[in-house]
Amino acid sequence: MAARSIITLPSSGRCGDPLRCRGMANALSPAMTVRDFENGYWYLDQLKNFAGRIGIPAAKQLRKDELEKAIVAFLRTGKAALPTKRSLRKTGVKDVERGLSLKRRIEHYTSNRETKDFIVEQARVMAPDVREQSGVWYRLNRWREEQIMRGEHPTYGDLVRRYIALNKMQRFERIPQRCYINFVADFLEADKRATRAEAIAAWAELKELDIPKDYVSWVKARAKGKRKDG
Repeated sequence: MAARSIITLPSSGRCGDPLRCRGMANALSPAMTVRDFENGYWYLDQLKNFAGRIGIPAAKQLRKDELEKAIVAFLRTGKAALPTKRSLRKTGVKDVERGLSLKRRIEHYTSNRETKDFIVEQARVMAPDVREQSGVWYRLNRWREEQIMRGEHPTYGDLVRRYIALNKMQRFERIPQRCYINFVADFLEADKRATRAEAIAAWAELKELDIPKDYVSWVKARAKGKRKDG
């Protein structure tokens, strides 16, 4: 399926067609529907602020996918609840300040450049031919969190080996949510001639549409827009 013709938004920036752009009236609200929420695109700061307003615990410490899960649950039930069992409060000295090593147990992980550089450098020593794949850090972080929640005690050596294993995979399992990573993958899979820049441009426009944030919905909206233009 060709994916090169990209929907353009009205130059005025005003909403003429509700399918093509979202107005300020659709801002985050406790009274909005799940459909309104899922069809919108919300930035992390917006989600954190809204989650705090409706009483979701530890809103400032939650990831974007966790915030989305908690907000959807609130809109359906009216109850504000913590959406994860992972530890959100870290105390003590950070691992990176104590000095990273392959044998050090992961206790106070910091997702910063120094930690990532350590993992990449050690991976190159163990497996010089491995090249980093898009989306590997998201999956590596979820693996680390899952291990700790299960009561395991992974080391940074385990983390490096998992980084290598992930990068050797021919194809990652899909992230179970509508997101940028899945959209770009589907866009490029549907049209082998398409470039990553085109996929990113399409995603930027999809964010403005009042439709689910996935490739299939984008294609349907594009086809509908072509019929109207014709």
